[in-house]
Amino acid sequence: MSDATTTPRGGIGRIVAASLIGTTIEWYDFFLYGSAAALVFNTLFFPAADPLVGTLIAFITYAIGFAARPLGGVVFGHFGDKIGRKKLLVVSLLMMGGATFAMGLLPTYESIGVGAPVLLTVLRLVQGFALGGEWGGAVLIVSEHGGDRHRGFWASWPQAGAPGGNLLATGVLALLAAFQSEAAFQSWGWRVPFLLSGVLVLIGLWIRVSVSESPVFLAAQARAEAAAAQGVKEKAPVVEVFRRSWREVLSAIGTRFGENISYYILTSFLLVYVTVHLELPKSTALNAVLIGSAVHFVTIPLWGALSDRVGRRPVTLIGSVGMAVWAFVFFGLVDSESFAVITLAVTTGLLLHGAMYGPQAAFISEMFDTKVRYSGASMGSQLASIVAGALAPIIAVELLKDYGSSTPVSLYLCLAAVVTTITVAVTRETRGRDLARSTRDEQKTASASSAESDSATADSPLAAGDPA
Repeated sequence: MSDATTTPRGGIGRIVAASLIGTTIEWYDFFLYGSAAALVFNTLFFPAADPLVGTLIAFITYAIGFAARPLGGVVFGHFGDKIGRKKLLVVSLLMMGGATFAMGLLPTYESIGVGAPVLLTVLRLVQGFALGGEWGGAVLIVSEHGGDRHRGFWASWPQAGAPGGNLLATGVLALLAAFQSEAAFQSWGWRVPFLLSGVLVLIGLWIRVSVSESPVFLAAQARAEAAAAQGVKEKAPVVEVFRRSWREVLSAIGTRFGENISYYILTSFLLVYVTVHLELPKSTALNAVLIGSAVHFVTIPLWGALSDRVGRRPVTLIGSVGMAVWAFVFFGLVDSESFAVITLAVTTGLLLHGAMYGPQAAFISEMFDTKVRYSGASMGSQLASIVAGALAPIIAVELLKDYGSSTPVSLYLCLAAVVTTITVAVTRETRGRDLARSTRDEQKTASASSAESDSATADSPLAAGDPA
């Protein structure tokens, strides 16, 4: 599918804006919990004598949200491949926003005891379920509207929603911390960012319902309906994914592995490391992440655009190899306790993360065929979230608690980056793939071209041994 046959520039701009704004709001909701877990939930919902123990328990409930993401990926992926990307994106936004708003109304442990963390955990599960369906739908609706030549750039914009949401969540928390006393923030100020989600969701919903369904999906749906009319019965998308595309699912997991772990160590765990281990003001970590996220937000589309020129694999490898090295530099800089140096460490780390994250939407979308793309992309990405992102803050906090040093955390981060490096090195390049065609059709075309080339070579006078 060429660029000429796809959505006009103004149309793709609206699609990108709707995906970016909706994704930013969903990530705002999700990251807000991570920041709150590091700053206030450990005392308000999980009080313990040791601050690191309380934080560890808070991060365990943080991880529970990740555990629900693959289930969300399966459910949203199934219906997204059956009835469309747009409808499921609206549902995910409503679920995420409703759960986050409800968190802002929860009573604390002091008020109702164990019921408080139980309710918080249930709402966290709803958040994870919703986000499990959000990522696949948001990147696919852009990827399938955009053309082959610039897909990396366009599809990277929903990716920018992650730092955009983190930027928004961290910015609101930093603003409250700057203008509120510690007592006021602990008492009621922490609720404000959660309640603000209700307003943001209404804005995102108004924008998201205005976009059109993916033309690639509509064409595939029409073919499926025609086949069904002739008695052809299709298997459930999730079954088809694991039957025919399990290698691609594994590639998606490995591609996201180092990216996932590095992001949560550079952001969520950093808040713990700076405030508990180094005993610096929380504003130091919040402002460093704020600045780093701003740079991250701007540069992710640039990495996506670069992948359109040189390929998804080379750009991703820049990030994964760079992160393997930066893992050992990062904490050395943070240990300086200088705000400027900590900000440099976070920003550089997020730049390298962006090299992995920017091309990822197009890279993973291009691995799967249209009729299973939502399921495949969601399952690959969300399974990675369990084995990588969910455990990253927990493992990092436990390593810090056991060894009292950042070196084991650096080794953990380095190994994660190596996993992604190896995975991407053995995965085929996908840049320029026509998403309207199945991988089988492309393989047949490639085989036919190869056969024609071999035939032409055999018929050549040179092939027969004749002199030139």
